[in-house]
Amino acid sequence: MITIEKILLKDKLLNEEKILYLASLIKNVYPEFNSKDFIDYIFFNLKNLELKERIYIIRDALYKFLPKNYSSAITILESSLPQFYTETGDFIFAPFSEYVAFYGCNKTYLNLSLSSLEKFTAFFSAEFAIREFINTFPEETFNHIKKLTNSKNVHHRRLASEGFRPRLPWGKSINFDYKKSAILLNYLYNDSDKYVIRSVANHLNDISKFDSKFVFDILKKWKNENKDISTNFQYLINHSLRTLIKKGDKECFEFLGYNSNPKIEIKNFIIKNKNITLGDYLFFSFEILFASKEEYIIDYKITYPNPKNKISEKVFKLNKIKISNNNCLTINKSHLFKQMTTKKLYNGKYSITIQVNGVCIFTDYFFINF
Repeated sequence: MITIEKILLKDKLLNEEKILYLASLIKNVYPEFNSKDFIDYIFFNLKNLELKERIYIIRDALYKFLPKNYSSAITILESSLPQFYTETGDFIFAPFSEYVAFYGCNKTYLNLSLSSLEKFTAFFSAEFAIREFINTFPEETFNHIKKLTNSKNVHHRRLASEGFRPRLPWGKSINFDYKKSAILLNYLYNDSDKYVIRSVANHLNDISKFDSKFVFDILKKWKNENKDISTNFQYLINHSLRTLIKKGDKECFEFLGYNSNPKIEIKNFIIKNKNITLGDYLFFSFEILFASKEEYIIDYKITYPNPKNKISEKVFKLNKIKISNNNCLTINKSHLFKQMTTKKLYNGKYSITIQVNGVCIFTDYFFINF
């Protein structure tokens, strides 16, 4: 039997080959660099470290083996960046921005540090590092980043949105007025690159979780400024409101032009096996009868048992359909239940609810036993 060894993500993104590559880049521009000791210092603990810890140990190794003068070290790091490089988001360059945030977030080197983050973000996003500067030098950082909204470099423009996201996943919390940071989005929402537009949408989606009215207002404003709605702009709207859509927010569906009181009927709802075990699929099917010809968003919601009696639920997409001729739709779906690192599953009674245009229409139950 052939055994296939599972490769962990951290070993794929930051491994010995990547460290050797980084050391060679630095050695090429800084001959005095002790690449052997640099590599040994990192390799000693690399295998036992998680991804973020690997970034930090490389960051600290850079400090240990580069000149202690910050300006000199930054010059070396900037010079080491490859001139002909097509891949973006390479984790081996993540320590560069972390070096700036950890060792250069001070008044003396503020302009140099912000300038270096501009260069580094094209190789690996500085969205996490910039948040250290937002908290320490909010006005200076905002004014600097605002200039990037007009940059020809797509990574600069994305950083202007992504770095100021109120709830950036895995990012440090920032103490900055979200309404002021949203000013940056006025220059980016109609960007030619979807990479930037997606970031703007994620930024608005963050805000929608605590101030949906502000999001509706800004989207209405942009919509009025653009009479000809492009595909990218429609994507921006839908992606910005995805959390509110899943929550069944009535105002959200009305804003999108959907009937918040759909006239429909669920018939012949069948769960193939109401008692499943972890690793099994839940198979279900049903028919929807529509009373009128219009557009509908159809989702299903799983409610999970929780030993602390807290409500735990998640909404999944099923269909987005425009009813024109046929007033009946049959849906068949399978849903895999497996243990995940992001959500712990428990034995017990689960519910599945069909949700149309945000309205809960029909609910049934099933059981999972480990």
